[in-house]
Amino acid sequence: MAIQAGLVGLPNVGKSTLFNALTKSSVPAENYPFCTIDPHMAITFVPDERMEKLQKIYNSQKQIQTTVTFVDIAGLVKGAASGKGLGNQFLSHIREVDLILHVLRCFEDPNIVYSGTEINPLDDYEVIVSELMLKDLESVQSRTEKLIKLLKTAANDPKKQKEMNDELNLLNQVKNALDQGKNDIVKKLIKESEIQTIPLLSAKNSIIIANITESDIENYENNKYYQILVKHFGSNSVIPVSVKLEYELSQVNDRDAKEMMSLVGLKERGIDKIINQTYKNLGLITFFTCGPKEIHAWPIKNGITIKKAAGEIHSDLERGFICAEVFNCQDLFQYGSISKLKDLGKIKTAGQDYLVQDGDIINVRFNV
Repeated sequence: MAIQAGLVGLPNVGKSTLFNALTKSSVPAENYPFCTIDPHMAITFVPDERMEKLQKIYNSQKQIQTTVTFVDIAGLVKGAASGKGLGNQFLSHIREVDLILHVLRCFEDPNIVYSGTEINPLDDYEVIVSELMLKDLESVQSRTEKLIKLLKTAANDPKKQKEMNDELNLLNQVKNALDQGKNDIVKKLIKESEIQTIPLLSAKNSIIIANITESDIENYENNKYYQILVKHFGSNSVIPVSVKLEYELSQVNDRDAKEMMSLVGLKERGIDKIINQTYKNLGLITFFTCGPKEIHAWPIKNGITIKKAAGEIHSDLERGFICAEVFNCQDLFQYGSISKLKDLGKIKTAGQDYLVQDGDIINVRFNV
């Protein structure tokens, strides 16, 4: 499953520095390295401490971890929706990502030019969202006009007429929300509706990254700009990160990085927080396949059946699915061995409708 997260921000907010930290950080050779695949994209692994434990238990040769693709989206200026600056490039890249990471400036530095008159991360966010909504208005208008024409050709098909009328009703509600600048309502309408319509830029899931100074790391709650964002979005949606520090950590070895983190009171890498929150916001969970050759982590949407999950491994496994042996890695960590799990009845035989749980280890039986 390819997961793309796009870094978005106004000039001089730290977006490119954060992207550089992602592309240059060092990781163990047996994992996926941060690997630049073109000037604006980088692949990194999803940190998961369970992998190390499983590798030791199975004495596996290597780990294959899940990955996230980060996209350094072209800079934005006001008027992007009408093509100003790199607006068209910016908007086309936004369409491709699964999640938008809004990088917002939450620090003062007279040596770094600020695009506004007074630092306000919420205003910066609204500039970006306004451009997305303006572009969505164009898309909604175009789709509405097309549906009205199609309705005339579906006069003898009541089912199609109903589908198109339902979509027109949804688009009308979306247009009203866009006209009023109510992005939260747009997201709610699209998320809660079962009606399929065009993808909207402003309806995409997003995370807020508050770029704070290194000196604010230990007591980031006291950063007034961070508090502005928390008040608006809630603490669960805002990740405080010192982008400058993250870049510096990416340039040194693990031992030096841990020492630097200790000095400033940083317990967890900001990059790891971003990746894990990306996972959570996209509703993803991880299951594992394990053996002496490798420990392989597989990302899937929460609520997927084991038959569909088997298809993530190989299409033949889904097509010829018979059943699967399933147990959870937490049980394995607790009891220490597969034989003990068998004795305790912790290993189940799952049919095709079983819903995979986060941390499940599965062994698929199939026949094609």
